[in-house]
Amino acid sequence: MRQRTFLFITLLTIFSGMAAQQQVGDDSLRVMDYEHPKEYVIAEVTVSGIEFIQKEVLVSLSGLKPGNTITLPGDEVTNVLKKFWSQGLFSDAMISAKKIRNDSVWLDIYLTERARISRLTIVGVGKSEQQDLREKINLRNGQQVTDDIMDNTKRIIRDHFIEKGFLNTEVGINLKDDTIRVNMVHMEINVDKKGRVKIDEIYFTGANTFKPSLLRRKMKDTKKVNINIFKASKLVSETFKEDKKKLIEFYNENGYRDAKVISDSVGFIPEMDNRLNLYLNMEEGNQYRFGDVTWIGNTKYPSELLNAVLGIEKGDIFDQSILDERLFIDEDAVNGVYLDHGYLFFSLTPVEVSVEDDTIDFEMRIYEGEIALINKVIISGNTRTNEHVVRRELRTLPGDKFSKQELIRTVRELANLGHFDPEQIEPNPIPNQSDGTVDIEYKLTERATDQLEVSGGYGGGMLVGTVGIRFSNFAASRLFDPKAWRPVPSGDGQTFSIRAQTNGRLYQSYNFSFIEPWFGGRKPNSFSISGYYSKMNRNPYAFWAGGDASNIPDEYYSVIGATLGLGRRLTWPDDFFTLYNGFSYQRYKVKDYPGLFIVENGHFNNFSFTTTIGRNSQTQMIYPRGGSNISLSLQITPPYSLFNPGRDYINIPDDDKYKWVEYHRWMFKADWFHALLGDLVLMARMQYGYLGHYNDDIGPSPFEGFDLGGDGLSGYNLYGRETIAQRGYPNRSLTPVDESGNKSGNVYTKYTLELRYPVSLNPSATIFVLGFLEAGNAWYSIDQFSPFSAKRAAGVGVRAFLPMFGLLGIDWGYGFDPYPGHPGLSGSQFHFTMGQQF
Repeated sequence: MRQRTFLFITLLTIFSGMAAQQQVGDDSLRVMDYEHPKEYVIAEVTVSGIEFIQKEVLVSLSGLKPGNTITLPGDEVTNVLKKFWSQGLFSDAMISAKKIRNDSVWLDIYLTERARISRLTIVGVGKSEQQDLREKINLRNGQQVTDDIMDNTKRIIRDHFIEKGFLNTEVGINLKDDTIRVNMVHMEINVDKKGRVKIDEIYFTGANTFKPSLLRRKMKDTKKVNINIFKASKLVSETFKEDKKKLIEFYNENGYRDAKVISDSVGFIPEMDNRLNLYLNMEEGNQYRFGDVTWIGNTKYPSELLNAVLGIEKGDIFDQSILDERLFIDEDAVNGVYLDHGYLFFSLTPVEVSVEDDTIDFEMRIYEGEIALINKVIISGNTRTNEHVVRRELRTLPGDKFSKQELIRTVRELANLGHFDPEQIEPNPIPNQSDGTVDIEYKLTERATDQLEVSGGYGGGMLVGTVGIRFSNFAASRLFDPKAWRPVPSGDGQTFSIRAQTNGRLYQSYNFSFIEPWFGGRKPNSFSISGYYSKMNRNPYAFWAGGDASNIPDEYYSVIGATLGLGRRLTWPDDFFTLYNGFSYQRYKVKDYPGLFIVENGHFNNFSFTTTIGRNSQTQMIYPRGGSNISLSLQITPPYSLFNPGRDYINIPDDDKYKWVEYHRWMFKADWFHALLGDLVLMARMQYGYLGHYNDDIGPSPFEGFDLGGDGLSGYNLYGRETIAQRGYPNRSLTPVDESGNKSGNVYTKYTLELRYPVSLNPSATIFVLGFLEAGNAWYSIDQFSPFSAKRAAGVGVRAFLPMFGLLGIDWGYGFDPYPGHPGLSGSQFHFTMGQQF
């Protein structure tokens, strides 16, 4: 109606202009004949009434060009007006003839722009929701207000709240003229959420096989009202569609492959505000089972072997996902039998050859192809690590038969180097079927591995500061290359670390270590060397006691030592096994220092040999999802006392009795990792330690032993003393007291169950949360050992691996048992960790 009105006005204007020109020009006396329109030549086109849009653009949009002809009256004017109205940008539009002279016409396009937003307000919701809505609708001051914009704004806001369960949300928009600025409006959006609509009940019709409660549980996000605070009851269209798919997947997994949701509907409950019932009409169909499986085309492996690998028996409930997993997906799937032995061009097609009643017979059609040999191995993305460090870990070498198992093993080895992001290691086989070869490309992403430690800790009644740095990709061979110091030589996969702890003159500790994982460069034989020095005064406050420092008693404990080790990878029982052998020497000096050890004065020596056999198959270092890490170690000294059987070791002085310390220490540790669902991982750990002696007259070593309880961070180092963390109890609280009143554990055991889930697997910050059950205890002698007499605890925690600082963590644990010196329950305890696992 508005367009007809404006068209009438426009034509009237044109005709008026024509009449006004009758006194101008040679043929000014001509009269407009409506039944016989006339063509005119456009002399000029102008635009008026516009403030913000370029007039040249509007003239171009009109299609009216000087020199062109136009018929007046005619459809051209109507079509031009339709163009402008279709843009939705104008509230008024008309075309007038400013002048007519002879056969020429001067046209003016008059347009009134729609109002623009001068201010936007949203009422009916809180400030945080207002901000969310502003970001979603994305309206700016100065933006034109059109019908489409208002409709879209209402739709976006309604959808926003419907997603949150407010199905009855109403949105209104009021436009108020700006009294200061012309053609500007204040847009006010009124939102009425009307309360969240919750699902009172979910009804299933046609579903007779499974209980409704089970079917409701399969719908992960569409829940009825219940006491579950973690899943809100709301109906969201997209998640409801996904839940219906999950429901059908559940039926498919139980053999009902024809199951479907015929229809669904909702019904609001009149007597209950904001409540509805959800109805699903199901068709289950028949339950199918696997029938006969026939193999065709298999010449390399017999059908009996392939059936055993498939693991599906006749009569088993049909499940397409299980069939796919056993044929193609699982590590021990049927295709692995071929791919592990070089048959890269192998293909397998399962075909349903018969469906009778409820039984499905399959024909497994196999194309075996020829064995593929590895042609080239391409390494990319190793921007810091030298290529030879990567290549020496490869299990897929040029000339070898292709093997899926060796490909997976190579990925594991590269992940466990620690130099690359394990989540982004991409092995890419590139088949060359024409010549029967395959190229393999390993795409790597470097990550920062060097670690800086700057921290403060409390232990032994004093504050201790720590400064340390660890280079995990060091290159000693480039020490004398000036270009390699950026900031240090790197790329050879060696580890070099230095660390210092101090509390001024009260406590000092320094250590360094160096590890070459491929000593000699030909085989994975590791070489390690470390050295350390530590000294601690007896009285941490003596230095500030006042007076002349020379009057303060020189009472201290110190140790200096070094370790030299060689390790190698074994090939039997399999190549996950490693063997480490090392020699270490420590020299202790104790002067007037009672309470810490059995001895108070003297110089003592500890020369020992350590051998460790281990098997590490965990999938990666920081967040393993599978595999295990098991080790058994023995640290042993020569049995010096047995060389002097007639000597009285009971009555000789301590500095003579322990001049050469003797003991044998056994340690067993085992970790198992298992992915339960996706990235949800169960970790089980068991530890056992025993410090034995050769001679009862000498007894246990005064310097070795186990301290159990707390976070495992003592604040200072006591070389030879193993500090074992156990959450839920204070530091060292589970360490028993010996006959002299000193804390000394010679036997311990510990059991841990952890459930882990990652928050972030980003290499710059790997974060995971965990819940744990833990139990353990320590005893003074093996006679007291009782593996099931353990102190129990449970709790939760979080771990964050930052490449610059290593592993950081915090745990809250609750101890359910008393500990020595504390008759009540241990109760609530917080623990912090740095650079270690509990």
